[in-house]
Amino acid sequence: MSDPFLSSDDYSERAHRLYNEGQYDQALDVLRDGLALYPFSLDLHVGMAYARLAREEYAWSRHSFERALALDPDHEEALAGLGEALLKLGERAAALRCFDRILGLGFREDHDLMLQIGRALFREAMVDHARGFFDIAARCHADSSEAAACLGYAAHRLGDEDGALYWLRRALDLDATHAEARIYLGNLLYDRGEYEAALFHFEQTDPTDHVDELAAWRLIELKKSIYRLPGNDVELVPWANRLTELAEETDPTEQLLAEVEATQPDGTFRDPRQLELFGTLLVELQGMQRRPSEMHRVKTVAGVTYTGSWEEIVLQMKMDDRELSEASLEQYMQRIAYRNRAETGLAIPVTDAESFVRGVAAAGLLMIIR
Repeated sequence: MSDPFLSSDDYSERAHRLYNEGQYDQALDVLRDGLALYPFSLDLHVGMAYARLAREEYAWSRHSFERALALDPDHEEALAGLGEALLKLGERAAALRCFDRILGLGFREDHDLMLQIGRALFREAMVDHARGFFDIAARCHADSSEAAACLGYAAHRLGDEDGALYWLRRALDLDATHAEARIYLGNLLYDRGEYEAALFHFEQTDPTDHVDELAAWRLIELKKSIYRLPGNDVELVPWANRLTELAEETDPTEQLLAEVEATQPDGTFRDPRQLELFGTLLVELQGMQRRPSEMHRVKTVAGVTYTGSWEEIVLQMKMDDRELSEASLEQYMQRIAYRNRAETGLAIPVTDAESFVRGVAAAGLLMIIR
Protein backbone atom coordinates (compact mmCIF):
# COMPACT_ATOMS: atom_id res chain seq x y z
CA MET A 1 0.00 0.00 0.00
CA SER A 2 1.23 3.49 -0.83
CA ASP A 3 2.42 5.64 2.05
CA PRO A 4 1.29 9.26 1.55
CA PHE A 5 4.01 10.46 3.93
CA LEU A 6 6.85 9.23 1.71
CA SER A 7 8.24 11.48 -1.00
CA SER A 8 8.96 10.28 -4.51
CA ASP A 9 12.67 10.38 -3.61
CA ASP A 10 11.99 8.06 -0.66
CA TYR A 11 10.31 5.53 -2.94
CA SER A 12 13.11 5.86 -5.49
CA GLU A 13 15.81 5.30 -2.85
CA ARG A 14 14.02 2.23 -1.42
CA ALA A 15 13.59 0.72 -4.87
CA HIS A 16 17.21 1.47 -5.78
CA ARG A 17 18.42 -0.32 -2.67
CA LEU A 18 16.30 -3.38 -3.44
CA TYR A 19 17.46 -3.32 -7.07
CA ASN A 20 21.11 -3.32 -6.01
CA GLU A 21 20.38 -6.34 -3.81
CA GLY A 22 18.89 -8.18 -6.77
CA GLN A 23 15.36 -8.09 -5.31
CA TYR A 24 13.68 -6.95 -8.50
CA ASP A 25 10.15 -8.08 -7.63
CA GLN A 26 10.20 -6.12 -4.37
CA ALA A 27 11.69 -3.12 -6.15
CA LEU A 28 8.83 -3.19 -8.64
CA ASP A 29 6.27 -3.26 -5.82
CA VAL A 30 7.83 -0.17 -4.25
CA LEU A 31 7.96 1.61 -7.60
CA ARG A 32 4.31 0.82 -8.34
CA ASP A 33 3.30 2.22 -4.95
CA GLY A 34 5.36 5.33 -5.58
CA LEU A 35 3.93 5.90 -9.05
CA ALA A 36 0.41 5.57 -7.66
CA LEU A 37 1.13 8.73 -5.67
CA TYR A 38 3.60 10.43 -8.02
CA PRO A 39 2.62 9.43 -11.60
CA PHE A 40 4.88 12.12 -13.12
CA SER A 41 8.03 11.22 -11.22
CA LEU A 42 10.81 10.79 -13.77
CA ASP A 43 13.06 8.85 -11.40
CA LEU A 44 10.31 6.36 -10.55
CA HIS A 45 9.58 5.69 -14.22
CA VAL A 46 13.30 5.19 -14.93
CA GLY A 47 13.58 2.89 -11.92
CA MET A 48 10.57 0.89 -13.09
CA ALA A 49 12.13 0.54 -16.54
CA TYR A 50 15.47 -0.75 -15.24
CA ALA A 51 13.78 -3.21 -12.87
CA ARG A 52 11.80 -4.61 -15.77
CA LEU A 53 14.94 -4.73 -17.88
CA ALA A 54 16.62 -6.76 -15.14
CA ARG A 55 13.64 -9.13 -15.13
CA GLU A 56 14.06 -9.51 -18.92
CA GLU A 57 10.63 -7.95 -19.53
CA TYR A 58 11.98 -6.09 -22.51
CA ALA A 59 8.73 -4.84 -24.06
CA TRP A 60 7.48 -3.52 -20.71
CA SER A 61 10.88 -2.03 -20.02
CA ARG A 62 10.80 -0.22 -23.34
CA HIS A 63 7.36 1.16 -22.51
CA SER A 64 8.58 2.50 -19.15
CA PHE A 65 11.68 4.08 -20.66
CA GLU A 66 9.56 5.77 -23.31
CA ARG A 67 7.24 7.16 -20.62
CA ALA A 68 10.27 8.54 -18.81
CA LEU A 69 11.58 10.13 -22.00
CA ALA A 70 8.18 11.70 -22.61
CA LEU A 71 8.82 13.61 -19.38
CA ASP A 72 12.46 14.43 -20.27
CA PRO A 73 13.60 13.61 -23.84
CA ASP A 74 17.25 14.23 -22.93
CA HIS A 75 17.48 12.01 -19.85
CA GLU A 76 20.73 10.14 -20.47
CA GLU A 77 20.02 7.13 -18.22
CA ALA A 78 16.63 6.61 -19.83
CA LEU A 79 18.17 6.84 -23.31
CA ALA A 80 20.84 4.29 -22.38
CA GLY A 81 18.26 1.94 -20.89
CA LEU A 82 15.96 2.29 -23.88
CA GLY A 83 18.91 1.45 -26.12
CA GLU A 84 19.55 -1.73 -24.10
CA ALA A 85 15.90 -2.76 -24.33
CA LEU A 86 15.85 -2.10 -28.07
CA LEU A 87 18.96 -4.25 -28.52
CA LYS A 88 17.20 -7.11 -26.76
CA LEU A 89 14.19 -6.61 -29.02
CA GLY A 90 16.38 -6.77 -32.12
CA GLU A 91 16.02 -3.10 -33.05
CA ARG A 92 19.72 -2.38 -33.40
CA ALA A 93 19.51 0.74 -35.55
CA ALA A 94 17.09 2.39 -33.11
CA ALA A 95 19.34 1.41 -30.20
CA LEU A 96 22.37 2.99 -31.86
CA ARG A 97 20.39 6.18 -32.40
CA CYS A 98 19.74 6.31 -28.63
CA PHE A 99 23.43 5.85 -27.90
CA ASP A 100 24.46 8.44 -30.48
CA ARG A 101 21.96 10.84 -28.92
CA ILE A 102 23.75 10.45 -25.59
CA LEU A 103 27.06 11.33 -27.23
CA GLY A 104 25.43 14.31 -28.92
CA LEU A 105 24.21 15.54 -25.53
CA GLY A 106 27.81 15.67 -24.32
CA PHE A 107 28.02 12.71 -21.96
CA ARG A 108 31.33 11.32 -23.28
CA GLU A 109 33.01 11.93 -19.94
CA ASP A 110 30.38 9.93 -18.03
CA HIS A 111 32.56 6.91 -17.30
CA ASP A 112 29.82 4.59 -16.00
CA LEU A 113 27.43 5.46 -18.79
CA MET A 114 30.00 4.78 -21.52
CA LEU A 115 30.84 1.40 -19.97
CA GLN A 116 27.15 0.55 -19.57
CA ILE A 117 26.50 1.20 -23.25
CA GLY A 118 29.65 -0.64 -24.30
CA ARG A 119 28.73 -3.72 -22.27
CA ALA A 120 25.18 -3.73 -23.65
CA LEU A 121 26.57 -3.70 -27.20
CA PHE A 122 29.18 -6.33 -26.32
CA ARG A 123 26.53 -8.71 -24.98
CA GLU A 124 24.69 -8.49 -28.30
CA ALA A 125 27.92 -9.26 -30.24
CA MET A 126 28.18 -5.71 -31.59
CA VAL A 127 31.81 -5.70 -30.56
CA ASP A 128 33.06 -3.00 -32.94
CA HIS A 129 30.48 -0.56 -31.60
CA ALA A 130 31.21 -1.68 -28.04
CA ARG A 131 34.92 -1.04 -28.50
CA GLY A 132 34.12 2.51 -29.57
CA PHE A 133 32.38 3.29 -26.28
CA PHE A 134 35.07 1.50 -24.25
CA ASP A 135 37.65 3.61 -26.07
CA ILE A 136 35.79 6.80 -25.19
CA ALA A 137 35.76 5.77 -21.52
CA ALA A 138 39.46 4.91 -21.60
CA ARG A 139 40.45 8.17 -23.28
CA CYS A 140 38.36 10.31 -20.94
CA HIS A 141 39.47 8.33 -17.87
CA ALA A 142 43.02 7.14 -18.49
CA ASP A 143 43.20 5.83 -14.92
CA SER A 144 40.22 3.49 -15.34
CA SER A 145 41.23 -0.15 -14.98
CA GLU A 146 37.70 -1.21 -15.93
CA ALA A 147 37.76 0.70 -19.22
CA ALA A 148 41.17 -0.72 -20.09
CA ALA A 149 40.01 -4.26 -19.31
CA CYS A 150 36.90 -3.86 -21.44
CA LEU A 151 39.07 -2.70 -24.34
CA GLY A 152 41.12 -5.87 -23.83
CA TYR A 153 38.04 -8.08 -23.94
CA ALA A 154 36.81 -6.37 -27.11
CA ALA A 155 40.21 -6.59 -28.80
CA HIS A 156 40.34 -10.32 -28.08
CA ARG A 157 36.88 -10.91 -29.49
CA LEU A 158 37.89 -9.01 -32.63
CA GLY A 159 40.98 -11.17 -33.12
CA ASP A 160 43.47 -8.50 -32.02
CA GLU A 161 45.50 -10.62 -29.60
CA ASP A 162 48.33 -8.09 -29.22
CA GLY A 163 45.81 -5.39 -28.40
CA ALA A 164 44.10 -7.66 -25.89
CA LEU A 165 47.39 -8.38 -24.12
CA TYR A 166 48.27 -4.69 -24.02
CA TRP A 167 44.97 -3.53 -22.56
CA LEU A 168 44.64 -6.35 -20.04
CA ARG A 169 48.14 -5.66 -18.76
CA ARG A 170 47.33 -1.96 -18.70
CA ALA A 171 44.24 -2.72 -16.59
CA LEU A 172 46.38 -4.64 -14.09
CA ASP A 173 48.96 -1.86 -14.01
CA LEU A 174 46.15 0.48 -12.98
CA ASP A 175 44.60 -1.96 -10.48
CA ALA A 176 46.50 -5.08 -9.52
CA THR A 177 43.42 -6.38 -7.67
CA HIS A 178 41.27 -6.50 -10.83
CA ALA A 179 40.63 -10.24 -10.66
CA GLU A 180 38.38 -10.43 -13.72
CA ALA A 181 41.07 -8.93 -15.96
CA ARG A 182 43.75 -11.13 -14.41
CA ILE A 183 41.75 -14.32 -14.97
CA TYR A 184 41.03 -13.31 -18.56
CA LEU A 185 44.72 -12.57 -19.15
CA GLY A 186 45.67 -15.90 -17.61
CA ASN A 187 43.31 -17.76 -19.93
CA LEU A 188 44.65 -15.85 -22.94
CA LEU A 189 48.25 -16.72 -22.02
CA TYR A 190 47.26 -20.35 -21.46
CA ASP A 191 45.73 -20.51 -24.93
CA ARG A 192 49.02 -19.16 -26.32
CA GLY A 193 50.92 -21.97 -24.61
CA GLU A 194 52.60 -19.60 -22.15
CA TYR A 195 51.79 -21.84 -19.20
CA GLU A 196 54.14 -20.43 -16.56
CA ALA A 197 52.96 -16.87 -17.28
CA ALA A 198 49.34 -18.06 -17.09
CA LEU A 199 49.97 -19.75 -13.76
CA PHE A 200 51.63 -16.57 -12.44
CA HIS A 201 48.35 -14.69 -12.97
CA PHE A 202 46.04 -17.50 -11.84
CA GLU A 203 47.97 -17.79 -8.58
CA GLN A 204 47.30 -14.12 -7.78
CA THR A 205 43.55 -14.80 -7.65
CA ASP A 206 41.42 -16.38 -4.93
CA PRO A 207 39.07 -19.30 -5.58
CA THR A 208 36.08 -17.04 -4.89
CA ASP A 209 37.19 -14.71 -7.71
CA HIS A 210 36.24 -17.40 -10.23
CA VAL A 211 32.70 -17.52 -11.57
CA ASP A 212 33.27 -20.30 -14.11
CA GLU A 213 35.30 -23.49 -14.00
CA LEU A 214 37.81 -23.07 -16.81
CA ALA A 215 40.55 -20.99 -15.16
CA ALA A 216 40.23 -22.84 -11.85
CA TRP A 217 40.67 -26.17 -13.62
CA ARG A 218 43.62 -24.80 -15.58
CA LEU A 219 45.28 -23.57 -12.38
CA ILE A 220 45.02 -27.05 -10.87
CA GLU A 221 46.34 -28.68 -14.04
CA LEU A 222 49.28 -26.27 -14.19
CA LYS A 223 50.16 -26.68 -10.52
CA LYS A 224 50.13 -30.44 -10.92
CA SER A 225 52.32 -30.38 -14.02
CA ILE A 226 54.73 -27.52 -13.22
CA TYR A 227 55.11 -28.08 -9.46
CA ARG A 228 54.62 -31.85 -9.69
CA LEU A 229 51.90 -31.74 -7.05
CA PRO A 230 49.84 -34.88 -6.42
CA GLY A 231 46.13 -34.58 -7.07
CA ASN A 232 45.32 -34.62 -3.35
CA ASP A 233 47.88 -31.97 -2.34
CA VAL A 234 46.55 -29.60 0.32
CA GLU A 235 47.41 -26.63 -1.92
CA LEU A 236 44.85 -27.79 -4.48
CA VAL A 237 42.00 -28.42 -2.03
CA PRO A 238 40.51 -24.87 -2.05
CA TRP A 239 40.47 -24.92 -5.85
CA ALA A 240 38.92 -28.37 -6.06
CA ASN A 241 36.29 -27.21 -3.57
CA ARG A 242 35.56 -24.15 -5.69
CA LEU A 243 35.11 -26.35 -8.76
CA THR A 244 32.59 -28.43 -6.86
CA GLU A 245 30.72 -25.28 -5.79
CA LEU A 246 30.61 -23.97 -9.34
CA ALA A 247 29.39 -27.30 -10.68
CA GLU A 248 26.61 -27.34 -8.10
CA GLU A 249 25.63 -23.75 -8.96
CA THR A 250 25.32 -24.47 -12.69
CA ASP A 251 21.70 -24.47 -13.79
CA PRO A 252 21.03 -27.50 -16.05
CA THR A 253 19.00 -25.38 -18.45
CA GLU A 254 21.76 -22.79 -18.72
CA GLN A 255 24.31 -25.53 -19.34
CA LEU A 256 22.17 -27.00 -22.10
CA LEU A 257 21.74 -23.59 -23.71
CA ALA A 258 25.50 -22.99 -23.54
CA GLU A 259 26.15 -26.32 -25.26
CA VAL A 260 23.56 -25.54 -27.95
CA GLU A 261 25.09 -22.08 -28.45
CA ALA A 262 28.53 -23.64 -28.86
CA THR A 263 27.33 -26.03 -31.56
CA GLN A 264 27.79 -24.89 -35.14
CA PRO A 265 25.64 -25.91 -38.12
CA ASP A 266 28.10 -28.63 -39.15
CA GLY A 267 27.94 -30.24 -35.72
CA THR A 268 31.35 -29.07 -34.55
CA PHE A 269 31.91 -26.76 -31.61
CA ARG A 270 32.81 -23.13 -31.71
CA ASP A 271 36.24 -22.03 -30.47
CA PRO A 272 35.88 -21.38 -26.72
CA ARG A 273 37.32 -17.89 -27.22
CA GLN A 274 34.29 -16.98 -29.35
CA LEU A 275 31.79 -17.47 -26.53
CA GLU A 276 30.35 -14.69 -24.37
CA LEU A 277 32.71 -12.53 -22.35
CA PHE A 278 32.27 -14.20 -18.96
CA GLY A 279 31.39 -17.68 -20.23
CA THR A 280 33.38 -20.52 -21.74
CA LEU A 281 32.61 -23.99 -23.02
CA LEU A 282 31.39 -25.98 -20.02
CA VAL A 283 33.75 -28.82 -19.30
CA GLU A 284 33.01 -31.57 -16.80
CA LEU A 285 35.22 -30.55 -13.84
CA GLN A 286 33.85 -32.26 -10.77
CA GLY A 287 35.90 -34.69 -8.73
CA MET A 288 39.38 -33.36 -9.45
CA GLN A 289 40.84 -35.88 -7.04
CA ARG A 290 39.45 -38.99 -8.68
CA ARG A 291 41.01 -42.38 -8.18
CA PRO A 292 42.99 -43.60 -11.23
CA SER A 293 40.64 -46.53 -11.62
CA GLU A 294 37.51 -44.38 -11.94
CA MET A 295 35.63 -44.85 -15.20
CA HIS A 296 34.96 -41.91 -17.52
CA ARG A 297 32.97 -41.43 -20.69
CA VAL A 298 33.53 -38.95 -23.52
CA LYS A 299 31.78 -38.33 -26.81
CA THR A 300 33.40 -36.89 -29.94
CA VAL A 301 31.72 -34.40 -32.26
CA ALA A 302 31.31 -37.29 -34.69
CA GLY A 303 29.21 -39.11 -32.10
CA VAL A 304 31.80 -41.76 -31.12
CA THR A 305 31.76 -42.65 -27.42
CA TYR A 306 34.77 -43.87 -25.44
CA THR A 307 34.64 -45.32 -21.91
CA GLY A 308 37.39 -46.22 -19.45
CA SER A 309 40.22 -44.60 -17.52
CA TRP A 310 41.79 -41.47 -19.00
CA GLU A 311 44.64 -43.56 -20.40
CA GLU A 312 42.24 -46.12 -21.87
CA ILE A 313 40.20 -43.37 -23.52
CA VAL A 314 43.31 -41.88 -25.14
CA LEU A 315 44.38 -45.37 -26.24
CA GLN A 316 41.00 -45.96 -27.90
CA MET A 317 41.18 -42.58 -29.61
CA LYS A 318 44.65 -43.41 -30.88
CA MET A 319 43.59 -46.81 -32.22
CA ASP A 320 40.75 -45.16 -34.17
CA ASP A 321 43.16 -42.69 -35.77
CA ARG A 322 44.45 -44.43 -38.92
CA GLU A 323 47.43 -42.10 -39.25
CA LEU A 324 48.62 -42.45 -35.67
CA SER A 325 47.41 -45.88 -34.57
CA GLU A 326 50.98 -47.21 -34.49
CA ALA A 327 52.35 -44.27 -32.49
CA SER A 328 52.94 -44.37 -28.74
CA LEU A 329 50.43 -42.62 -26.46
CA GLU A 330 52.91 -39.80 -25.87
CA GLN A 331 53.56 -39.37 -29.59
CA TYR A 332 49.83 -39.46 -30.32
CA MET A 333 49.04 -36.74 -27.78
CA GLN A 334 51.89 -34.57 -29.03
CA ARG A 335 50.81 -34.90 -32.66
CA ILE A 336 47.17 -34.09 -31.88
CA ALA A 337 48.19 -31.11 -29.74
CA TYR A 338 50.52 -29.82 -32.48
CA ARG A 339 47.86 -30.27 -35.17
CA ASN A 340 45.20 -28.46 -33.10
CA ARG A 341 47.54 -25.60 -32.26
CA ALA A 342 48.37 -25.14 -35.95
CA GLU A 343 44.70 -25.17 -36.97
CA THR A 344 43.06 -23.22 -34.14
CA GLY A 345 45.82 -21.63 -32.09
CA LEU A 346 44.58 -23.44 -28.97
CA ALA A 347 47.10 -25.31 -26.82
CA ILE A 348 46.29 -28.81 -25.52
CA PRO A 349 48.31 -30.06 -22.52
CA VAL A 350 50.22 -33.33 -23.05
CA THR A 351 51.57 -33.79 -19.52
CA ASP A 352 49.22 -36.72 -18.83
CA ALA A 353 46.16 -38.46 -20.28
CA GLU A 354 43.62 -36.63 -18.10
CA SER A 355 45.00 -33.19 -18.94
CA PHE A 356 45.08 -34.15 -22.62
CA VAL A 357 41.43 -35.28 -22.69
CA ARG A 358 40.26 -32.18 -20.82
CA GLY A 359 42.30 -30.01 -23.17
CA VAL A 360 40.71 -31.69 -26.19
CA ALA A 361 37.31 -31.05 -24.60
CA ALA A 362 38.16 -27.38 -23.98
CA ALA A 363 39.13 -27.12 -27.65
CA GLY A 364 35.62 -28.29 -28.59
CA LEU A 365 36.66 -31.62 -30.10
CA LEU A 366 34.76 -33.80 -27.64
CA MET A 367 32.44 -33.62 -24.65
CA ILE A 368 33.19 -35.16 -21.27
CA ILE A 369 30.02 -36.92 -20.21
CA ARG A 370 31.37 -38.39 -16.97
